[in-house]
Amino acid sequence: MTKQIRTIEEINEKIKNGKVVVVTAEELIDLVEKDGIEKTAKKVDVVTTGTFGPMCSSGLFVNVGHTKPKIKIQKAWLNGVEAYAGLAAVDLYIGATQIPDDDPANKVFPGEFKYGGGHVIHDLVAGKDVHLEATSYGTNCYPRKKLSTLLNIKDLNEAFLFNPRNAYQNYNVAVNAGDKTIYTYLGVLQPKLANANYCSAGQLSPLLKDPFYKTIGLGTKIFLGGGIGHIVGAGTQHNPDSPRTSKGTPKRGSGTLCVTGDLKQMDPKWLVGVSMLGYGTSLAVGLGIPIPVLSADTVKWAAVKDEEIFAPIVDYSNDYPNAKPDILGEVSYKELKSGKIKLGKKEIPTGSLSGYSKALEIANTLKNWIKSGKFTLNSPAEKIPGPESGIKFRLLNERPVKNGDK
Repeated sequence: MTKQIRTIEEINEKIKNGKVVVVTAEELIDLVEKDGIEKTAKKVDVVTTGTFGPMCSSGLFVNVGHTKPKIKIQKAWLNGVEAYAGLAAVDLYIGATQIPDDDPANKVFPGEFKYGGGHVIHDLVAGKDVHLEATSYGTNCYPRKKLSTLLNIKDLNEAFLFNPRNAYQNYNVAVNAGDKTIYTYLGVLQPKLANANYCSAGQLSPLLKDPFYKTIGLGTKIFLGGGIGHIVGAGTQHNPDSPRTSKGTPKRGSGTLCVTGDLKQMDPKWLVGVSMLGYGTSLAVGLGIPIPVLSADTVKWAAVKDEEIFAPIVDYSNDYPNAKPDILGEVSYKELKSGKIKLGKKEIPTGSLSGYSKALEIANTLKNWIKSGKFTLNSPAEKIPGPESGIKFRLLNERPVKNGDK
């Protein structure tokens, strides 16, 4: 990193005194075009980012409180969606992609997946009552064996999001080179390359603005679900060993974040249950990260534009499901956001699962929080592992077990 211009402590002092200069990542691009990197770096203290879209690896921990007599929950369902109970007596975790036991799933294809874990989370944060059903085998200290009650977020001891993998740093552009319509977590893909779907805010997306994770890590304060959350560390499938542009921007999925936050101070506008035809359920999450301008390099990386950010075009009819590393090409986010891309001589219409206007609203909300003094910055206790860490994403090393094997 180039010579340090300011510290996070100095930025926080400016926030306290009402003198901080904050711009969104979109505004930063215009400033750099006008004044250049060095001048902008001296002027701007913080750059805000945002993203809003389905993030399947999300979930919620709740403590429902002890009953009279007490129960040690073995199996539990929230509005018919199973929650994991293998923690302690009344601690539960519900994942965004869990579906009810009686959901027909894809037995009648494509399944509609009208309700799942993501919808339960949305209902709770919206203040709706949720039906808890629980069973237990009973013990001397926890004798109760059955429970059926309504829950409301205001009555829960704790309710906090814990999302193992959010804010993917870049992602695939999904197409279907096959002969039949397919149903994926990136939406419905028509045959013979009839459409292309993507899911990223591009030039507003948090990890694309700090490609080497120089300013974020354990303890970084963020916008999460309409409230204030924190980064726990690198998320699952974190893969900093990714091909990059000359400016360091990853051209593949690359980094991820594990994040957490108190559901009780969040907003249902920014945590929305999602149904994906033929695939399942998920949770659309609003997430934004403030990037402190500590050096000119911070500005150089954060000012990368849509035309400088490239994503891989992947065939979801064959290559993706069979874990092949092949790509059909690369395309910029400027092209994706234009509504069409070219693959060879073929022109393909595009669609996004990520809302850019929502991402911009998050970036502006975070900007206003900082300017008003509501939100200060944290120095990370530990940085997110970068390319120098040697961390690489690995497929499962399958070792088939035969009958009689131990």
